[in-house]
Formats: sequence, structure tokens, C-alpha cells
Amino acid sequence: MMLSKMIIIFLLGVAFTLLYASVEPFISKKTIDSVGKKYGKYAAARVTKLLNIMNALRGKSEAKKLIIINKYFNQVPYKTDMEVWGKKDYWATRMEFLGRDMGDCEDYAAAKYFTLVQLGVSPKKLFLTYAKYKKTNTAHMVLTYFKKPKSVPLVLDSLVKKILPASKRKDLIPVYSFSGDELYLAKQKGMGKKVPSALKKNKKWAKLMNDVQSNKI
Repeated sequence: MMLSKMIIIFLLGVAFTLLYASVEPFISKKTIDSVGKKYGKYAAARVTKLLNIMNALRGKSEAKKLIIINKYFNQVPYKTDMEVWGKKDYWATRMEFLGRDMGDCEDYAAAKYFTLVQLGVSPKKLFLTYAKYKKTNTAHMVLTYFKKPKSVPLVLDSLVKKILPASKRKDLIPVYSFSGDELYLAKQKGMGKKVPSALKKNKKWAKLMNDVQSNKI
């Protein structure tokens, strides 16, 4: 009887190991090594930490994923594209963002977007939203999350650390939102009017999608 139990436990352990091994890693060792080679060991450590966080979030609620990922990326110091890349407007990949350990509002929003999509959050719920930040009268980008298509979105921002409903972000005036190949004229309480082909309208997004797909470091 004892032997049978041991065999069952052993087989369950083997099954669990095989199942876990079959799960594709969120970020490959090759990618982490490449980041380390290009940006240094601390950059590799930042990416490894992200990987560990993502692994810990497997099977967790979307609310938990939003909070943890928003908090992690908001630790990265803000710098303008000119300071980081010597260009007026450069959209960095997530690995470039963590590699340099600095970036601007588009970089925070895009990094959160791709990470949450990897974690299983539907792209249909996530939108990169351009807005006017009233306090400084400047353009700003945030990531918005719609639990349901007609619900008030939650705002994941690099300026205001706490995730709040858009209805409570009176400091933002939405201009337009996009996700994948869909572009919307933004409204505070919804996704707004759809405009065809975000990739054609927003070349920076199209380039970033291509960079991510080609695993640009």
C-alpha cells in the first residue's frame, strides 16, 4: 500500500514537472543574456526580476496583474527621449526601456501593455490613450483598461501611481486611444468613435509592434 502511494506521488511529480517544463517562458534566457550583454548586468537583473514577477502572477486575477505590473514599471525613472535616445520621439521596446532604466510616458504605457497581454489580459481590454495633462498643458500617454466594453476604464499612469477610474482623473483630457489595429477618438467614459487602421494612422506604434515581434534589444 505504501509503495503504491509512493508510485502515485512520484508519477504526479513527474506529470507536474513535464507540465511546468512545457510552459513557454515569458522572457527567454537568450533575451536576458542579450540585454545583459548590451546594457550590463543590472539591466539583466531588472529583466530577470520582471520575469519572476510574471511567473508569480500566473493564474492570478486581472486586478492583481494590473496593480503589480503598474507598480513595477513605475519604478523606472522618467527621462525624455532626447535625454535617453538623442531623438525627439522614440518609442522604446520593453527590453530597451528596462535596459536603459529610463524612458518617457509612451515607454511606460507600451511596456505595461505588452506585459499584461503576455499575462493573458485580452488586448481588447487594453488601450494606449493619448491625453492632455492639464497641470502642465502637455501631451501625455497612459494605458487604459476596460473590464467590460462599456465600463469606465481604469488608468495606469506613470505620473499618478495609484490606478484610478478615468472619471476620477480630472487632470487628463483624453484625445484618442488605440490598441493593435484599432484607433479610437477617445472619450472619458468610453472608447469613443472607431477610426480604421491604427497601424496606418500611428507609424510609431507600427514600428514598435515590429520591433517587439523581431525581439529588438
